[in-house]
Amino acid sequence: MQGVRVLEVAQFTFTPAAGAVLADWGADVIKIEHPVRGDTQRGFLNMGGVTLDPLRHTLFEHPNRGKRSVGIDLSTPEGQEVLYELAKQCDVFLTNYLPQVRQKNKFDVEHIRAANPDIIYARGSALGNKGPEREVGGFDGTCFWSRSGIAYSMTPEELPGPISQGIPAFGDSIGGMFIAGGISAALFHREKTGEAVELDVSLLSTAAWASGAVIAQVAETGVLTRNPMPGSGGAARNPFMGNYQTSDNGTINLCTISPTGHIRNLFEHLGVPEAADDPRFSEPRALFENAGAASDILVKAFAQHPFEYWRQHLKTFSGQWAPIQSFHDLLTDEQALANDMIVEVEGADGGAPLKLVRGPVQWNGEAVETTRSPQASEHTEMVLMEMGVEWDRIEEWKAKGAIA
Repeated sequence: MQGVRVLEVAQFTFTPAAGAVLADWGADVIKIEHPVRGDTQRGFLNMGGVTLDPLRHTLFEHPNRGKRSVGIDLSTPEGQEVLYELAKQCDVFLTNYLPQVRQKNKFDVEHIRAANPDIIYARGSALGNKGPEREVGGFDGTCFWSRSGIAYSMTPEELPGPISQGIPAFGDSIGGMFIAGGISAALFHREKTGEAVELDVSLLSTAAWASGAVIAQVAETGVLTRNPMPGSGGAARNPFMGNYQTSDNGTINLCTISPTGHIRNLFEHLGVPEAADDPRFSEPRALFENAGAASDILVKAFAQHPFEYWRQHLKTFSGQWAPIQSFHDLLTDEQALANDMIVEVEGADGGAPLKLVRGPVQWNGEAVETTRSPQASEHTEMVLMEMGVEWDRIEEWKAKGAIA
């Protein structure tokens, strides 16, 4: 994306995450923030009981790494004039503001296209840019998690209420990648045809795509599957799929969808090689027909040793499995680290580096580089001067409160 310039007028995580991905990929992403308040998410100083340091704001760093910040008051005619000056020299306009706000502050597609007819206009929304609720806002907790059906399917029937979304910006981060992919395709289309397009991604459509296999099943069969209650044991038909508890209350997830070629290997790893010679378990069809009995053997075997023993011992198992880890564990996971999934960036406070998750795409096996998020309005004068704006004009805009 080197040479691509993105003008971002967006807040929170969903759409800014797309700008972060593009910045990681080399684009110059100019984030517009209110000159006094900044992005509203900067003010989120408590998330789930965790106090966030404004200078080490991890929730803000995640979707804003690598950008530059320009402070503009878009409610003023002068601020809108500044925005149009920037838009003239940008390839992409990226926003998640509601249609009525875009119209009120004159940065909807017709306003930005009047300044630059060749700009790609990308919108992120809660529920989509069409239909009776296009002017309704939302977060991933409402649209991605709750309305989409994900919360319902993730919740076992036995529980009295739905499971809450426990990961902040979960759907936002997924949807941001979708927007970044759409922008990439739009840039390619413009390169090939000369046409600049509008594109839309919503949190609801993000959830629908992420859940697409189950939604198709429901549409075809009418059968909606939901998460079972947690416990130690295998699936009703395949004991080689399930969560098994270790002696110290850790959990190993077996996910050997097709046991063919793995039956003896697993029983040997579990210290019960004789089970592989039992005609009830020796070949897949018999194993499926006697899944309960096989599951009982596996439950007992896993309970003989602690989690760390199984995490090491099963590395030579020929089938598919995983230790059920925490995010603490992922930060030191040797495979995650070998594949550059965690990056350190400088803290705005000058203290120890901040650890962030890299974007998931690599090219030629090289880790993507990134830098910290900007402080609010940090690059206002620098960006405007780069765009060729005279200093007297910058001073005039400052005096009127249009820019920081």
